Amino acid sequence: MAEPARAPAALRIGVDTGGTFTDVCLYDPATGALSVWKLSSTAHDPSEAIVAGIVQGLSGNGHAGADVAYVGHGTTVATNALIQGRLARAGMITTAGFRDVIEIRRQTRPALYDLQVEKPRPPASRDLRLEVPERIRFDGSVAAPLDADALRTAARRLREAGVDAVAICFLFAHLAPAHEQQALAILREELPDAFLCASHEVAPEYREYERFSTTTLNAALGPVMRFYLGRLAPRLRAAGITHAPHLTQSNGGVISSEAAARLPVRTVLSGPAAGVMGAIALGTVAGLPDIITFDMGGTSTDVSLINGGRAVMATEAEVHGHALKVSMLDIHTVGAGGGSIARVDAGGHLKVGPASAGADPGPVCYGLGNEEPTVTDANVVLGIQNPTHLLGGRMSIDRAAAERAIARLADRLGLDTMRTAQGILSVVTANMAKAIRVISVERGHDPRDYVLMAFGGAGPVHAARLARELEIRRVLVPRSPGILCAMGLLLTDLRTDFAAGRMVPLAPASLPGLGDGFAALQAQAESWFEGEHIAPADRATARRADMRYEGQAHELTIACPDGALDDVALASLRQGFEEAHRQVYGYIAPEEPIRIVALRLEATGCVPKAALPVHPPATTPVADAHIGTREAWLPEAGGAVACALYDRAGLGPGHRIPGPAIVEQMDSTTLILPGQSALVDPWLNLLVEEDAA
Repeated sequence: MAEPARAPAALRIGVDTGGTFTDVCLYDPATGALSVWKLSSTAHDPSEAIVAGIVQGLSGNGHAGADVAYVGHGTTVATNALIQGRLARAGMITTAGFRDVIEIRRQTRPALYDLQVEKPRPPASRDLRLEVPERIRFDGSVAAPLDADALRTAARRLREAGVDAVAICFLFAHLAPAHEQQALAILREELPDAFLCASHEVAPEYREYERFSTTTLNAALGPVMRFYLGRLAPRLRAAGITHAPHLTQSNGGVISSEAAARLPVRTVLSGPAAGVMGAIALGTVAGLPDIITFDMGGTSTDVSLINGGRAVMATEAEVHGHALKVSMLDIHTVGAGGGSIARVDAGGHLKVGPASAGADPGPVCYGLGNEEPTVTDANVVLGIQNPTHLLGGRMSIDRAAAERAIARLADRLGLDTMRTAQGILSVVTANMAKAIRVISVERGHDPRDYVLMAFGGAGPVHAARLARELEIRRVLVPRSPGILCAMGLLLTDLRTDFAAGRMVPLAPASLPGLGDGFAALQAQAESWFEGEHIAPADRATARRADMRYEGQAHELTIACPDGALDDVALASLRQGFEEAHRQVYGYIAPEEPIRIVALRLEATGCVPKAALPVHPPATTPVADAHIGTREAWLPEAGGAVACALYDRAGLGPGHRIPGPAIVEQMDSTTLILPGQSALVDPWLNLLVEEDAA
């Protein structure tokens, strides 16, 4: 008898791999069921935990690999390679006289009075940065043709030096890429096995230092990402999953693994970006468009600002000392996570982070060999986090070991154990508050006007205190905060960004050139849509322009209206620029000429996304979710206090919990302080608010 035909693959899986845990989210469109789980990350090869987690989830829900239609993946591979300096051996071919641009950098010093500061090493060392005769002028005309013989000689020197990748960085190539294109063709002949990239492909914008830095980083990350994806794809196929994974970009969109392998520099903020996109989706359905995201994991805390349901974007940033000229979410990261290590510095002061215990050995309470106290250990000792287990009982916790580690630190500080543990939390809270002020107050936004959305495994543990520090009155904790980054991959469209450098005044005479520039970007977008198999009805584009007053050093990215580029469009650009300039800098200068520096096109391909259903009001009393009490040490209550414990799974819309209380679930713990209460909304979010005075 023939076996019944299997239904078409439909399951959608999102995976986020962090420094401590790997989070997996499975969505079944047929039933609307959403399943989530966590497991420890495998630092030596993240793909091991990713595939193991997927297999566990599929088997636990009665599915097979053949049922999977989509795998979205937030990766830290590029980020970790950058942080740890584990980059490929990369060479650079550049215009004669310009090989030291990426080492000279900018005049700005990161720490003005620090005489010991060390600049990060360029991705390509000086002996592997070779010059060739060629020159493009500032207007795109050719001053000197490319010397093909000199280029072949340089390529052979790099081959003999054993490079794995080569970046091609010519002056003004963003205006006239012909020389870089010619160089690529020659290098493919001379170095057929090397990873090759050119600046006009990676960062086609002016400012040679940022363009060269981004391109050489892309080259140095290329073999690393290619090796990683080369291990992940076969493991997925072995699990029966035939669809290639998609990866999150730093801009919050998702791209194919082929595109990520070609442009790995765009994935440097991959994991945090997925969390921001998930936060936008949740905030939109909950009617909360203005949000500050607070994503605290095991190693770091990532914060960003969402205005009117749209994330704030940046077109350049410095990531771990390296300049990047790519479109990315404006995410600020600090070394403050559950695994951040507490220590006493040379001056006898308590410091927390940025060093982290990671997943292995992890905090002292994990019992895996670490003896240095961490933020998680402090929460366990204070009774805020479960003193016996995590992950719904799958991970045992050794509170006594954590207490001994903090006691040793307390002896050095001359304090008792509980005050030392609380000191650790106070220091890490101050570090995180400073990070939020960077993306709010320093950008002209008042954090009190926003809702703090707390996620990541450790976010809800610290959100209440962080909100009070910043005078934010409302905190939103998603239904599954510990896996929101993974879930964000199921709430995100395919997206990429295209850019073209332009240096023209904001004037009617510039309109034809602007029209040609946007038309060229639109053609690139259409080619991308075809390559990603996006149906015409699911395609969308949005135009933007980088603008500044003439003579300014920094630009603002302004939305450009659809339709014809005419006087109305110019007026709209001017108005948008002046509004943004007043917001950021506090003034406008109507008499100053405005220049357009770059054109941008955001291309979005709509894909099926996980549903966020509305749940009916709870029919059971909130007391049914009460599972006991636990003594916690809260300075807000004057010391030790009995906190009511609630099981998050038993809470439904309309349930209200007064503080002090602790809400436990598989992937996180939420602390509600005295003077606060939490309400469950129709989407099963917890809204923690300060009680009325």
